[in-house]
Amino acid sequence: MAGINYSDKIPNNVNLDDDPRLQRALENWQPKFLDWWKELGPHNALNHDVYLRTAVSVEPSGWAHFDYVKMPEYRWGIFLAPAEKDRKVNFGKHKGDAAWQQVPGEYRSELRRLIVTQGDTEPASVEQQRKLGLTAPSLYDLRNLYQVNVEEGRHLWAMVYLLHAYFGRDGREEAEAMLERHAGNPDKPRILQAFNVDTTDWLSFHLFTYFQDRDGKFQLAALSESGFDPLSRTCRFMLTEEAHHLFVGESGISRIVQRTAEIMKENKLSDPMDVRKFGGIDFPTLQKYINFHYSICLDLFGQELSTNAATYYTMGIKGRYGETKIADDHVLEGMTYRVPGVQGEKIIESDEPALNAINQRLRDDYATDSQRGMDGFNKIIAAHGINFTLTLPNRAFHRNIGPFAQVRTTPTGQIITQAEWDKRHGDWLPTAEDKAYIQSLMKPVLEIGKFANYIAPPQRGINRQPVDFEYVKFH
Repeated sequence: MAGINYSDKIPNNVNLDDDPRLQRALENWQPKFLDWWKELGPHNALNHDVYLRTAVSVEPSGWAHFDYVKMPEYRWGIFLAPAEKDRKVNFGKHKGDAAWQQVPGEYRSELRRLIVTQGDTEPASVEQQRKLGLTAPSLYDLRNLYQVNVEEGRHLWAMVYLLHAYFGRDGREEAEAMLERHAGNPDKPRILQAFNVDTTDWLSFHLFTYFQDRDGKFQLAALSESGFDPLSRTCRFMLTEEAHHLFVGESGISRIVQRTAEIMKENKLSDPMDVRKFGGIDFPTLQKYINFHYSICLDLFGQELSTNAATYYTMGIKGRYGETKIADDHVLEGMTYRVPGVQGEKIIESDEPALNAINQRLRDDYATDSQRGMDGFNKIIAAHGINFTLTLPNRAFHRNIGPFAQVRTTPTGQIITQAEWDKRHGDWLPTAEDKAYIQSLMKPVLEIGKFANYIAPPQRGINRQPVDFEYVKFH
C-alpha cells in the first residue's frame, strides 16, 4: 500500500495527495476494510463482474460512471459537495457565525458521536444483506443489491475520512471499531438495534431500502445542515447516492405489488390470500412486513422528546430537515411543536417546547415522505380493480423507544392489553409461517432477462441499458 496514488485508487476532492498524515492513516485502515469486505461483504461474490456506478468526481458528469468492476476493486472515493462561499451556521446559538472548517473543541465529543452513529449503520447494512445474492430474483435486482452494498461501503469511507481527518487518535480508534462491531454479533453488535437483524429475503430487502434508507435520507439531511462544514458537505454528497437506494426500495415494492395485482386479476381471485397458490406475495402478508419495517424505523429517530437532540440543535451541529426553508427564527426560543404521547388509555398530542421536539419533527417529515410511496403502491392496486389498501401503521404501534414503548396498540392506534397483544400480534406482524412462505419463494433467477414469479420486470434498465442486459457476469 505504500506509495499509493490516492487520486487514482481513491478518487477524491479532499487533496489526499497533499496530506501525508491522513494518507498514512488511510493506508493503515484500507487493508482492514478490504479484509472486512471479503469476510462479511456480499457472500461468494468476490469475482463477479458487476455493472456498477462509481463516483469519480462531484460534477454531474463525473459522479456516476458506469462499467463492469469486481467489487473488491471498486474505487471507494471520498467526496465532499462543493464548498459554499461564505457559508454560515444557519440555526442554534451560533446562527449567523461563519461555518466551522475545524471541529469546535467544546463540541468535539458530540460531533464524534453523531458521525460514529451514522457511520456504523453503513457497514451494518452490508452485513445484514450479505447472503441475499444467493436468492436474487434477477440479474437486474442482483446488480442493484451490489450497487447499494458498494455505496454503503463508500458512505463508511465518508465517515471514516471525517474521523481520521478531524478527530486525531480518537477518530482513528473509532474507525477501527467500525470494522470490529458486526450486525447481530452478541458481543459486539451494531449501535442501533434495527441494524442487528439479518435481511434474509428480497421482500425485506426492498422494504429495508424503502424504510431504513429513508431514515438515512432524513438523518443525512439533518446532518447536512450542520455548522461543521466538512460534515455538511460530506452528507450533501452522500444524499445523491442515497436517492438510488430509495429508488431500489420504492421500485422493488412497486414491482411486487404490480405482480401480485396481475396474479389476482389473471386468476380472478377475490381472496387475496389465494395469491399464494400462484407463487405471489399476498397483500395481507406485505402489509405485515410494512408494519414491521416502518415501526422499527420510527424508533431510529429516538425519543419523541429529547434533550440530546435539543443540545445538538442549539450547538448548531445537527439541524432539521430542510432547515433553511422553515419559516421561523431557527433558534426556537419559546416556540412549541405538537408531540404525541400516552395519557391513560388514550393517545394524545400536546404542545411541547420545539427544541425538545426536534426528533419528533424529523419523524413527522419521514412519515409524510413514507406515505407518498404508499399512495403510489395503492394506485397500482386500484388500477387493477382490486379492493385493498396498504397503510402505514399508527406511530404508537410496535414501538420500543419513547412513550409508546410502555403500551401495546393495534396498527390503527387502539391501546390494548398485553394479553390481547399476545393473542393477536400474528395478525399484524409476520409470523413464522409467513416468513417460511416468503422464504420458499426465494429461488435464484439468474438467466439474462428472466425474473422470479413474485416480482414484475422493471419498466426500464439501468443507465439506458435494456432490461435483459447482462448486469452481472459470473466467473
